[in-house]
Amino acid sequence: MIIDLKYHIASLVAVFLALGIGILIGNNFSAVGNEIMVQQQKQMIDKLERDFDQIRDENKKVQHQISEFKNAINVHKQFEKQIVPQLVYGKLQGYNIAIIETNNYGFHEDWMNTLKAAGANITSITTVLGGFDLSDSKIREKIATKLLLTSKEEDDLTRAIAQEINVAVMTGQNLENLQFLEGLGFLKKVGNYGTPVNAVIVVGGSQDEKTVKVKNLDIPIMKYFLDHNIPVYGVEHTDVEISYMKEYQKLKVATIDNVDMVPGQVALIRAISGYPGDYGVKTTAKELLPALH
Repeated sequence: MIIDLKYHIASLVAVFLALGIGILIGNNFSAVGNEIMVQQQKQMIDKLERDFDQIRDENKKVQHQISEFKNAINVHKQFEKQIVPQLVYGKLQGYNIAIIETNNYGFHEDWMNTLKAAGANITSITTVLGGFDLSDSKIREKIATKLLLTSKEEDDLTRAIAQEINVAVMTGQNLENLQFLEGLGFLKKVGNYGTPVNAVIVVGGSQDEKTVKVKNLDIPIMKYFLDHNIPVYGVEHTDVEISYMKEYQKLKVATIDNVDMVPGQVALIRAISGYPGDYGVKTTAKELLPALH
């Protein structure tokens, strides 16, 4: 019994010693682990600080570059404002020009003002609103009835609307039909229709595939005036999603794909005044500008 008690006590002492040693070792490992963790965190913080400093420096450089670009743009604008009137002055004196916009995506007056600065008289502006929607059968029925058409197919109606625009610009004899289409929200018009014109500018391009009617609207319009020996010029803005330049160029008309930019406006005036070509900044353009002489 005494031996068993001594053995039991010895066992308990051994267990407590083992626990003590385990706790001591655990604390040492914990201390080492904490130290490693602290070092890792410090390294991470140091790296983040370096990255932040680098980003801050790069941001300063970018801000400086942006400031330089803005200054350069302002200089270019000032230059354009002063030089363009001298480049275009009187180049289109006596020209009567009709403008037909086949896909309204925001008409900019600046290039029309450049035309006027060149001496051109804008006789009329016809704007097709959003490419118009002929999906409603009731609308198609109304148009077919008004225009005395037998077909109510969308393509046929689109070509008929193109013809109404053509006749209105050329003769001014069907303004009632244009007013009817205007009432439907298909187009808007301003100016003097029927005034003899020296040139027609067709403003195309689209921001939406659904509104593309180039083959049944733009092309028939262009062909009509070309058949009447009136020069046609196809233009569009730089940022259109869908360019019409390739389609226009099939008719051998002069094209300008950046009419919203000053170089495009100068190119348009030069083209009208006797230097036709395919001008602009897109792959369909052959050069930026015609020769300035």
